[in-house]
Amino acid sequence: MALGVFDYVVLTVTLLASAAIGVYYRLTGGKQQTTQEYMLGDKKLSIIPVGFSLMASFMCATAMFGLSAENYLRGTQFMVINASNIIGTPIVAYVFLPVFYKLGYLSVYQYLEERFGKSTRIFASVAFSIQTVLRTALVLYAASLALNAIAGFSQTASMTVVGILCTFYSTVGGIKAVIVTDLFQSLLMFGSVFAVIAVAAAEVGGLSGIWRIAYDYGRVELFNFQIDPTVRHSWWSLMLGGMFTYVSVYGVNQVQVQRYLTMKDYGTAVRTLWFCWPITAFLSLSMCFAGLAIFSKYRDCDPIKEGRISSGDQLMALFVLDTMAHIPGLTGLFLAGVCSSALCSVSAALNSLAAVTLEDYVTPLTNVDIPDEKRVVWLKVLVVVYGILSIALAFCAHFVGPLLQASMTILGIIGGPMLAVFTLGILIPYANQKGALVGLLAGLVLSFVLGLGGPKPPMHNLPTYTNGCSPDSFRDFDVNASSTATLLLPTSMTTLEIHEENYMYLYRISYMYYIVIGFATTVLVTLVASLFFESNAKTLDPKLLFSANPNGVERQVETRQKRPSTVSKTVTFSINS
Repeated sequence: MALGVFDYVVLTVTLLASAAIGVYYRLTGGKQQTTQEYMLGDKKLSIIPVGFSLMASFMCATAMFGLSAENYLRGTQFMVINASNIIGTPIVAYVFLPVFYKLGYLSVYQYLEERFGKSTRIFASVAFSIQTVLRTALVLYAASLALNAIAGFSQTASMTVVGILCTFYSTVGGIKAVIVTDLFQSLLMFGSVFAVIAVAAAEVGGLSGIWRIAYDYGRVELFNFQIDPTVRHSWWSLMLGGMFTYVSVYGVNQVQVQRYLTMKDYGTAVRTLWFCWPITAFLSLSMCFAGLAIFSKYRDCDPIKEGRISSGDQLMALFVLDTMAHIPGLTGLFLAGVCSSALCSVSAALNSLAAVTLEDYVTPLTNVDIPDEKRVVWLKVLVVVYGILSIALAFCAHFVGPLLQASMTILGIIGGPMLAVFTLGILIPYANQKGALVGLLAGLVLSFVLGLGGPKPPMHNLPTYTNGCSPDSFRDFDVNASSTATLLLPTSMTTLEIHEENYMYLYRISYMYYIVIGFATTVLVTLVASLFFESNAKTLDPKLLFSANPNGVERQVETRQKRPSTVSKTVTFSINS
């Protein structure tokens, strides 16, 4: 498809604006010449931009395409996951955040060294780096799907351009540029999703028309309470897995914790987290509803069965092609939103990967005291290196399957053990260094076996239909009487169940439980292993442990700031006397 002039204008202005923000922060203020400014924004950032940045670094292109495909193909049950975030937000705000804010480390994994030793810190940092680079590659690939399908850009060019742009403004503008562009790009992301919903609603008689069609075709499902852990999505898997995922991402992940530390005090960081939750839930639900909107368009002529696309992750891009091409600028707006959703997540990841690499690998392992000016240079070089690595890995992302499940699996198999070791450190003084290291390794091994092992049974999709398609429209199927009948019939549940019995039970467990199993394994092994090694609970610094009075964080900081002036006045008075 050839984009119109207005489409190119919207897309070009968006990309240039992101680059311009990076240049602006490079040329103003302290010009990003200190680590404090480059990585923490001088702790002067406000609630709204940081709140949107927290949301945007998690809700990305994989969510935009993945959530819409999930609701189109398998119904609305996944929407329940947003309720789990209500439980996770206070846990993050009042258990983890007080400890990290009180310590104020640039790398959150420095906490693990103080609590469980250098080896645990390095293992955790490596796990974070693997998780973040893989997810970043997935995001770049997701953006390339839309640019390829709609504008005809090659996936190679799409991934390279988006990756280079992220790397550019993250390198020159630091955390301030990343967070401010996140705000700008978040609004574009909302605009893209709303455009899809609005166009579909106009065709079927409003939002109620979209919901009615979804209900009539069996897409509405919100109350699946099956306890069976092999059920892919139920209230139990989504509430448990969703809560653990939320806490691992927003509570102990470097990308998010680094954003909290750009705030002036702990109280502001907590208010920002509570501001982030509703906008994240609203965007998530909007993306889910966009999937139903797309279904209302293709309810009687599924483009996957018709052969127009090969996977559900391409549905939204196809919808834009079919419905928005004639409206000047609207296709460009959608592409701008897709690019923005990728830019948000990738820029956040590159900035945090650089911080972790310098703080957790370079500095501890070399034992060299790097001057602050050179640290900033190191950080910028590392941003570029990780940008190149993410672009390279993005070319392998098409092997991973559905975007939503792939993204959640990456978060789960590493997030569970990581969350466990931080939780043990903060809440269980009895857990010791060697026990934590054994537990972390055991949890990671089991999680990788669960997530990457297999084979796994195929996902069960709800029935889709082709009775509204033209007989000569099928591109990839040899359509005859028997095959057409097969296409029109929903999948047989009995056949699916018999088929699943051929798979090992371990690999039939819902991917939403991976993070729960990884967490539980790490906790259990750590507690047992700690019995065989000497405990240092009596000598632990209290600042490393949970405090029942999180508001005391600010008072402790204020007290430390006032003490020098008090001492100074006392000494002066004594001399004068």
